Amino acid sequence: MAGSAPEVLLVGLGAIPGAWLRLKAVNHFEPMVPKKHWGTFLVNVIASFALGLVLALQESCTASRGVALLIGVGFFGSLSTFSTFAVELLNELRAGHVLAAAVLALISILAGVLAAAAGFGLGAYG
Repeated sequence: MAGSAPEVLLVGLGAIPGAWLRLKAVNHFEPMVPKKHWGTFLVNVIASFALGLVLALQESCTASRGVALLIGVGFFGSLSTFSTFAVELLNELRAGHVLAAAVLALISILAGVLAAAAGFGLGAYG
């Protein structure tokens, strides 16, 4: 079901600075990490933690649905990026780096889930 116009606007308003920050952060970390995908990894883990936190706060009614849409779905949803993660995995595979791709995939998924759980735990019980 599609959201109402105000809900769509909230998501869009949050997405613009989230996407901009992702670009800045990944580009900032690129010279410090061996491969660009580790900058994407870091941003995705941070966004996973924050999204878990926002979800917990919304469920405990300390954050409204509007705040969750603006910050959670909009900002942190666009800060993290599955499509870039998928393309970076594909690039590793195309370069013949199967082990590196497998490690990146496994670590990204595990770290993302653990970070989301930590954020949720902090928001729910913190």
